[in-house]
Amino acid sequence: MTALYIPQDAPFSTDQRVWLSGFLAGVQSRLLVAADAAGSGATSSAPVVHVLYGSQTGNAESVAEDAAEAARAQGLSPVVSALDDMDLDRLTTVERLLVVTSTYGEGEMPDNAELFWEALSAEGTPRLEQCEFAVLALGDTGYDGFCQAGKVIDTRLEQLGARRLTARVDCDVDYEDAAAAWVAETVPLLAAEAGAGAGAGAGADATLPEVAAKPKRKRSQWTRKNPYASTVAVNRCLSKPGSAKEIRHYEFALAESGLEYEAGDALGVMPINDPVLVQAVIDRLGIDGDTSVAGHDRPLRDVLAYSLEIRTPSHELITEIEQRAGDDELSHVVRHGDKEALDAWLWGKDVLDLLLLDPSPAFEVDEFTGLLRPLQHRAYSISSSPKAVPGSVHLTVASVRHCTDGRDRGGVCSTFLADRIGDGECAGIFVSPNKSFRVPTDDGAPMIMVGPGTGVAPFRAFLQERRARGASGKNWLFFGDQHRASDYIYEDELTQFADEGVLHRLDLAFSRDQADKVYVQTRMAEHGKELFGWLEEGGHFYVCGDASRMAKDVDRALHAVIETHGGMSADAASEYVNTLKREKRYLRDVY
Repeated sequence: MTALYIPQDAPFSTDQRVWLSGFLAGVQSRLLVAADAAGSGATSSAPVVHVLYGSQTGNAESVAEDAAEAARAQGLSPVVSALDDMDLDRLTTVERLLVVTSTYGEGEMPDNAELFWEALSAEGTPRLEQCEFAVLALGDTGYDGFCQAGKVIDTRLEQLGARRLTARVDCDVDYEDAAAAWVAETVPLLAAEAGAGAGAGAGADATLPEVAAKPKRKRSQWTRKNPYASTVAVNRCLSKPGSAKEIRHYEFALAESGLEYEAGDALGVMPINDPVLVQAVIDRLGIDGDTSVAGHDRPLRDVLAYSLEIRTPSHELITEIEQRAGDDELSHVVRHGDKEALDAWLWGKDVLDLLLLDPSPAFEVDEFTGLLRPLQHRAYSISSSPKAVPGSVHLTVASVRHCTDGRDRGGVCSTFLADRIGDGECAGIFVSPNKSFRVPTDDGAPMIMVGPGTGVAPFRAFLQERRARGASGKNWLFFGDQHRASDYIYEDELTQFADEGVLHRLDLAFSRDQADKVYVQTRMAEHGKELFGWLEEGGHFYVCGDASRMAKDVDRALHAVIETHGGMSADAASEYVNTLKREKRYLRDVY
């Protein structure tokens, strides 16, 4: 659906423009809900259930679609949409609600749930006594704020009078089985409560159009638990001598796998731990590496290599070592609950470092492995379009390397790819779809991309996609790094995109090439008038890269550009940005 926006030359004042933008966002939201209803098989003869998701990488959206399929099989009419697509006026008419949400960063809402939560948590939010609900939360116990987004939404819905159908379920990174069990338990209960098949609920839900049932979505056979063994056809270094970084370009052959992806998706790679670190841990434990491990049916050596996380210590291992080792510094940071101090202490440390604190680490093999977290895939933004490179998928990855206490350390997956896969050897991969990060469906819409460093990866894919589609929309890229001479990755390709007329503007920011540091947000401010003009023409604004600093700096710069060149107050500029988000014209792929 094409975004609704106000042309730059429309005869409105700034205040009128902001008000109209909000109005159009509301219209867009309702159109999206109606479209989702049509696409989900909602009919006037079946009770409607709204399945809302908050998803940063696509996992929660996938579970929401599973719940919708189960609801349809139970005689319900599911309407699936992102949390931000549900406005409060409509929420007050919803009788049946399922929420599936991940948690982003350290307890934050995913990008497509921020506006929903802002409205839901505000004072004066309408009561929701008509609604019965259930919440599934996805998270990672390796982070503070585990499942926080799901927890607060669950609590707030109850505070507003909604009736909880089943207790919230919190899932760790191995979420699939728990999520499937939640769907299997919750959806039949909801159907029984609704009297599925007996007629639609009252209010707005009863007016949804009758449409043909939506066919079941196609599922890939290649998943995190069953990755495709892909040949690594290309592994080359992009950064040049003198760079402080090692950035590599990888190409994975898809052969006859049937594996499909789109520009904007991520590729999951299943790493294998460094055998040197595996052996060092085994030696420190003093346990024979061939000792079998309960529940794994494999020897300890293989379990540590393929199944368990030994690069990043788990909270459980940290707690156990603190109690055993008698290390004053570790005890101080653990017992004072100072997260920042603990993070600083842990920086660069691995499981072997923790074991070395204990003068005589005496663990039974099953006791020790029980303190470790499962080895997880690493997800990377795909840097190719299948329209441009059929039969192949590309990644752009920075190899993480450092030396601490005289020992070389490396990122689990980045060094696995760089050092431990030879030419023609295989790595396990699967696609993580990210429907919330896509090239505009309107080929005429302008596209503004901010992607320093490896953040350029999906925008290389976007440019390939726009070229393959013959899109007429203008494309503008902000790219940067430290030094142009050593860090200008894909320079030849970006130059070619510009020469072909695919890339209409390219603004570079190499921070260390002059006395005053220059960043992508600096270039945004310098060209703020033109940037605002592109937004007024219906432009889509994308950001990819570091979430902790860069993305926040870019967001502040975007607000400043809109405030300055739109002649708006800070509040009006914030509402303008929120409208971009509602219209799916401000999208981020940050990590």
